[in-house]
Parts: sequence; structure tokens; C-alpha cells
Amino acid sequence: MVVSWFAGLFYLPRIFVNHAMATDAADIARLKLMEGKLYRFVTPIAWLAIASGLWLWLGEGIGGRWMDAKFLLIVLLYAYHHYCGILVKRFAADANVRNHVFYRFFNEIPVIVLTIVVILVTVKPF
Repeated sequence: MVVSWFAGLFYLPRIFVNHAMATDAADIARLKLMEGKLYRFVTPIAWLAIASGLWLWLGEGIGGRWMDAKFLLIVLLYAYHHYCGILVKRFAADANVRNHVFYRFFNEIPVIVLTIVVILVTVKPF
């Protein structure tokens, strides 16, 4: 579930990059469709990933300060996911105000979060 969620979070902002650069009406319509379908597909996967993580954190007693830090990062990642949904709606309404350069940087946020989470899980520094 986590891999699928991250795949969606890696790909959706990449679609935003292409959408921000698109000028052809057919391309724009196709990108709107892709954005909406991907977001609707990935959202339940995000919920399942978070629910299983909470089960491990609370139910199985896996813990420590590293797990608290990881949980905070996941909360921030879900906020990112939610903001992606807002962007999907803006693109659907032709109300995008950002250029492709913004979305190229925006696209890197889940990569950074995933890297930090993997380090936390592997090293367990706290």
C-alpha cells in the first residue's frame, strides 16, 4: 500500500508539470482526466497505508521516538496528498496559477520525505 501511495505521489505532480506546460486543448483534457483518476485511485490506498501504519504504531507496540518522527512525516505527507487534491480541482477548473517550474520542485517533496522515513526506519536514531 505504501509503495502504491508513493507511486501516485511521485506521478501526480509529474502530470501537473505536463499540464502546466500544455497548450493543446486535447492534451489538457487528457491530463485533467489522468489527474482526477489517479487522485481518486490513490486516496483510498493512502488511507489503507496510514491505517496499517497506525495499527503497527499503536496496536503492536512498535514505537520509539523514531516512530513518532516517522508519524509526523506521514501526517505532513498526507497534507501534501490533500493539497494535490486541491491542485487537481484547480486544474479541472482551469484555475492553475503556477508554472511548470513550481511543480518540478513540488514533485520532489515526497522523494525527500521517503528518504527521511527510510533513514528513520533503518537507523532508528532516537
